[in-house]
Amino acid sequence: MKPILETCFSPSLLHLYDLNDRIVVIIDVFRATSTMAAVLHHGAHAILPVADVDECIRLGQEIPNSITAGERDGKVAPGLQYGNSPLEYPREFIEGKTMVLTTTNGTRLLHQCHSAEQIITGSFLNLGAVCDYLIQQQKNVLLACASWKDRYNLEDSLFAGAVYDQIGMHFRMNCDSTRAAAHLYRQAKSDLYGFIQDSSHFHRLSAYGLQYDMEYCCKVDQHNVLIQLQEENGQSVLKVPAV
Repeated sequence: MKPILETCFSPSLLHLYDLNDRIVVIIDVFRATSTMAAVLHHGAHAILPVADVDECIRLGQEIPNSITAGERDGKVAPGLQYGNSPLEYPREFIEGKTMVLTTTNGTRLLHQCHSAEQIITGSFLNLGAVCDYLIQQQKNVLLACASWKDRYNLEDSLFAGAVYDQIGMHFRMNCDSTRAAAHLYRQAKSDLYGFIQDSSHFHRLSAYGLQYDMEYCCKVDQHNVLIQLQEENGQSVLKVPAV
């Protein structure tokens, strides 16, 4: 029997899903999971996702060869060294470093999914790697949208629809959230960036001059690496699995 694929549109709905036997795909297209893909594709050692700014600062002081990064409400959080842009981390800067990261939505959702069998992260930048892995694993999947402070958002739903559009034939699906996401994606896929400009998060981040960030986040397979939550030295870190 084929495994099940479902979509959760908001962290506030997460309690409706059983995570114990699932691969959960954390989706925060603007911009946490896109930044994760860029950072790890450019050779960072690992990303340590944390829930709050104070913990991020503390760990950044304790972990050798690390940087602190992240945002609150789209802006670099006070006390952190760097922001949450996939364009901010070229290889010559980030290679070999550990990033300690906290964001408004994405890292928070990741911590809420601790009971999942596996956690990976997804963005358009690594769509192909996510799809290939889910087909290979043949396990139940929950596509978990970080949304914006628990409110539905368009870009995360479009990514969930893109996953189903590519791999739906390998899964059982009776989930209207997934159906809606797939219908949206099929309307948008010929011009993702154009479609996404009529969204609340696009307008919110545009106020900070971040349009190019969002255009970049719509590039498919630009940083096509699989990103998985693993244990390392007693901490949960995001890494590209060893081949």
